[in-house]
Amino acid sequence: MNSIGKQVLNALKGEINEIDYQRYIKQLTYDESESKSNLAVYRAPNALIANWVRTKFADKIAHLFEIKTNIKPTVSILIQSAQSTTTAQSQAISSTPTERPSGSLLNPSYTFQNFVVGDSNNFAFIAAKNVSEKPGVVYNPLFIYGGVGLGKTHLMQSVGNVMLSQGKTVIYTSVEQFLNDFTRHLSNRTMDRFKDKYRKCDLLLIDDIQFLSNKNQIQEEFFHTFDALRNENKQIIITSDKPPKKIGGLEERLKSRFESGLVADIQPPELETKIEIIKKKCEINRVKLDREVINYVATIIENNTREIEGILSKLNAYSQLMGVDITIEFARNVLKEQMAEKRSNITTDLIMDTVAKELNIKPSEIRSKSRNSNIVYARRIAIYLARSLTPNSMPQLAQYFGMKDHTAVSHTMKKIQELMKNDEDFRMKIEELSNKVSIATPE
Repeated sequence: MNSIGKQVLNALKGEINEIDYQRYIKQLTYDESESKSNLAVYRAPNALIANWVRTKFADKIAHLFEIKTNIKPTVSILIQSAQSTTTAQSQAISSTPTERPSGSLLNPSYTFQNFVVGDSNNFAFIAAKNVSEKPGVVYNPLFIYGGVGLGKTHLMQSVGNVMLSQGKTVIYTSVEQFLNDFTRHLSNRTMDRFKDKYRKCDLLLIDDIQFLSNKNQIQEEFFHTFDALRNENKQIIITSDKPPKKIGGLEERLKSRFESGLVADIQPPELETKIEIIKKKCEINRVKLDREVINYVATIIENNTREIEGILSKLNAYSQLMGVDITIEFARNVLKEQMAEKRSNITTDLIMDTVAKELNIKPSEIRSKSRNSNIVYARRIAIYLARSLTPNSMPQLAQYFGMKDHTAVSHTMKKIQELMKNDEDFRMKIEELSNKVSIATPE
C-alpha cells in the first residue's frame, strides 16, 4: 500500500500538467522516517528540483495532505545527497532531537557566501554577519523585516549554519510551528519539555513573528522564552514582514523587547543586485544563461527574488526537454504566458501613475505641453509603454497625451526604439519599468 506521501503525489498528478509532474514531482521520494503528522518531508535528487517544488507546489502538497488527514503539515523539500548532512544537523540542532520543532532543519545552501549583497540589503547582511561572529553579545535580538522573498530567512539561517558548524544548539522554527508545539505540549501536560527545548538552545531563529498578532496565550509564553534566553546571553533572531511598532495585536512589552536589539530592514533589490542574484543562482543550480538572458530575467522578476529560482527551473527544463540552448528569443517565448498574465489588466492611467512615481514627475506634467527635458523624457517613456502594453491605437494615445495627431506618437515610438537598440542600460530600464507597470495595482 502506498504511503500517505505517495498518495498525495498521485493526487497532485491530476492537478498539474504532465511535463511538471514528470520533470519534478515524479523525482521526489517521501521520507517516512523524518515525516510526522504536522511535517511532510520529501527528498529531491538536486537543488534545482527541490527549489522548483518548494516555489511552485509546496502549498498544493500541504493542501492535499490536509484533505486526506485533516492536518495541514509543513512541507519540507530536502536534497537527497544531503541526507547524511541533514541527519547530523538534526542531532546538533537540539539537545533532545525527538523534541526538536518540526521543520527545524536548516537549509545548508543558506550561507553568507551564497547571499548576494547590494544597497538594498547591505545593512541587514553586515548585522547578521556580526551576530554570527559574536552571538549573544551584539544585536540581541536581531530583528530583520522586509517583503516576501527578499532574503530574510536566508540571512537568519546563515547565522544558524555558522553556529551549527561550531557545534552549537540551533533551533529554527516559524511562529505557526511554535504555536503548534506549545498547544501539543500544553494538552499533553509536558510543558517542562517544551521549555527545555526552546530555552536551552544557543540560538533561536523565529520566522514570521507577525503571526503572533492577537494570540495572547502564545505571546505570554514567547515573552518568557525570550527573556529566559536573553538573560543567559543566548542569541535570538526574528523575522517579520514589518517593523515591530507596526505589528498590530502585539503586546507593547514584546514590541519593546524586539526593538531593544537591532532592527534591520531589507528593501526590494535594485536592478544591478537582481542581476548578481541571477548569476549566483545560475552558478549554484548549474544553469547556463548568457548576459542578454540574465539581463532580461532581471527586468521581468518582481521584488520577490524567490521567483528567480522558478524562472531558472522553467527555462532549464524546457531547454532540456526541447534540446535547444537558452537564447533571448527562447526565454521570451517560454515566459510569454507569465508576462501576458501580469499584463492583462494594464491601463494607460496605471502606466502614467507608475512612470510618474518612478521618475518623480507629476502625471499632469507628463500630459502637459511642457518642453522641459525631464518631462519630455518621461512623456516618451509613458507613450512607449502605453503603446506596447495596452491595445490603444496611436490616435487614441495622441488624444490621451494631448498631441496633434498620431504621427507624434509614431515619432516617439521610433525614438525610444532607437535608444533601446543603441543603449543596453536604457533598454533594461525600460523593461524594468514595464515589469513594474505589470505588477502595479491601482491606487
